[in-house]
Amino acid sequence: MRHAPSIVPLDRLDREIYLVLEDFGARAGCSWREADEQDTDVETIIRDLLSGQYAYPVRIVAFNAIEGWARDATSEIADELAERVTRSEITPALQAFVQANASRPFAVQLALPLRGPPEFNL
Repeated sequence: MRHAPSIVPLDRLDREIYLVLEDFGARAGCSWREADEQDTDVETIIRDLLSGQYAYPVRIVAFNAIEGWARDATSEIADELAERVTRSEITPALQAFVQANASRPFAVQLALPLRGPPEFNL
């Protein structure tokens, strides 16, 4: 049997690729989100998570097809999100994702009311 060369250029695959598993609800279930090739690096995934491109992320995997490995990157991404933002900057669903998957505590910033003397409170 003859060996046919790959139609995919090797230089385009020799990097880590990140894919997001998203929960679309009880009726639709979970599915790996479709992504353009150039949008599968870690920075783009983090940016897309923060901008709300993924409503209910469940799991994130990283792989390199050329090197032949794959790994669960969920905690790594959750830790990075926790480091970059405060709770007020992200959606409740993304907060839940970070709380469930981060290996470090998610920083809490509480909004405290400012109270002055009674004559200044209206």
